[in-house]
Amino acid sequence: MESASGDPDVRTLALGEASGTVPLARDFTRQALYDWGWLPAATADRRAAAEDVLLVVSELVTNACLHAEGPEALRVVRRDGVLRLEVADRGAGQPAPRSPHRAGRPGGHGMFIVQRLCRDWGVDRVPGAPGKTVWAELAAPA
Repeated sequence: MESASGDPDVRTLALGEASGTVPLARDFTRQALYDWGWLPAATADRRAAAEDVLLVVSELVTNACLHAEGPEALRVVRRDGVLRLEVADRGAGQPAPRSPHRAGRPGGHGMFIVQRLCRDWGVDRVPGAPGKTVWAELAAPA
């Protein structure tokens, strides 16, 4: 399921017809973190950074499953102190944190979590093409 881009800092996982997409995406991302030396984590801060990455992947893929007709692909990119996560989907909607955020209620926390944990996030669209890519960037562990 992984496509070879030729770039050791880019990993892509096709998710279109896969079952169990959230655990699959987490396992795929976890393996990239091992390959890039983020795991096993030597310190609590590094472990927390890796756990944040896995949580953000879970939230982005879950949102695509629930609100965007399912995820098409996950792309994990390592660049100069930043890890970028990209989830391509078929949906037309615009993800946004619920406002006001209500911590005590179940559900609706995905994009709030992404916003809180990430340096930046956004949505890319190709004009005239269906779907979008929701991306998030996290700082690499120190």
